[in-house]
Amino acid sequence: MTISNQKTDMSVFENYESEVRSYSRSFPTIFEKAKGYQLWDKQGKDYIDFFAGAGALNYGHNDDAMQQRLIEYIQSDGLLHSLDMATNARAAFLQKFNEVILKPREMDYKIMFPGPTGTNTVESALKIARKVTGREKVVTFTNAFHGMTIGALSVTGNAFKRHGAGIPLTYSMAMPFDDYMDGIDSLDYLEKMIEDGGSGIDLPAAVILETVQGEGGINAASFEWLKRVEELCHRLDILLIVDDVQAGCGRTGTFFSFEQAGISPDVICMSKSISGSGLPMAITLIKPEYDIWGPGEHNGTFRGNNLAFVTAAEALNHWKTDAFSESILSKSELFKKRLNQFVDEYPELQGEVRGRGLMLGIASAKAGLSGQLAEAAFERGLIVETSGPDDEVLKMLPPPMIDEEGIEKGLDIIEESIKAVLGKEEVTV
Repeated sequence: MTISNQKTDMSVFENYESEVRSYSRSFPTIFEKAKGYQLWDKQGKDYIDFFAGAGALNYGHNDDAMQQRLIEYIQSDGLLHSLDMATNARAAFLQKFNEVILKPREMDYKIMFPGPTGTNTVESALKIARKVTGREKVVTFTNAFHGMTIGALSVTGNAFKRHGAGIPLTYSMAMPFDDYMDGIDSLDYLEKMIEDGGSGIDLPAAVILETVQGEGGINAASFEWLKRVEELCHRLDILLIVDDVQAGCGRTGTFFSFEQAGISPDVICMSKSISGSGLPMAITLIKPEYDIWGPGEHNGTFRGNNLAFVTAAEALNHWKTDAFSESILSKSELFKKRLNQFVDEYPELQGEVRGRGLMLGIASAKAGLSGQLAEAAFERGLIVETSGPDDEVLKMLPPPMIDEEGIEKGLDIIEESIKAVLGKEEVTV
């Protein structure tokens, strides 16, 4: 998605920044301020945010309580950088995560800080699975996205991103995701391939999956399918890794996206909204029996982001009761009702509503249409992106703290954009 009618001077980015830049092309204005579910550019134009930092801002921009905790911590000369040395901020997060998230769900995991990004937590998960099992191969799924470093790319499906590695990506095998092929039971196929001595596939170390594929096109696996994957892994002594980097932290309604499926992954990858504020942070949750790392066997200079620990601990206050989770689910119903109306009222979209919670999208069979809709929406004051292997999905990730007024305004802009792109705008004389 590229917008030629730029709203402000973007020449500094064009002149000095690498061609690899992406979102500054999709949203070509210079943003100056953000609060809650809104952003403002240098010229004072306001935008509703249905993007939320690609899912890194589930609690909105510049939350008041998180801001205050940061100010207090900085003014107290608290450590900003500490590698994995013990700090008060680190201890506070570990204790609160255990008390607010793990214990109420009867979950027993060791918490690892692998580095600051989603791809770091995926790399650590792949390494621990191979270390535990002594096996090399990892099963991934069609349209998966797990990150941009070499190990994470090896379990990512997107051909364009894989090509960027510049080397063969090995030690993984892609299998069909839930409902990838009409009339084909993907798990029967997976089970047959793993158990058949003539398939050419070795017993894998792990299976890695997203419960809702974000970058892959908002493909939501059924709870039944997820449960069957877990059963297959347990039966064959394969570790189950759930990548909850984008779908976690309440995005689908519950803190972990797999809770409603009733499964218990061996390893869980989290980043994006785990810090609460958009500051870089990632964690890898490992069942204690698999936490067999040697000290320093996996490390990194920035695995001690104390500012992120401070805001992450504050963000966990949203999960002390069920109110936040319940509000996400009710807002999801409001969203889906309007999206289904769009699909019904504008058959030219050739659309299909996808997703779960506030991780939603409209997939269009019409080539290029979703990109046109995102462009038209930006021009009207809405930040929204596309996803899927052919950018065929208009992908909506509003911050779950958004109120109903913000939802309705954003959806009104989407409808206006649909009318504009389809040539159905009313002409006033």
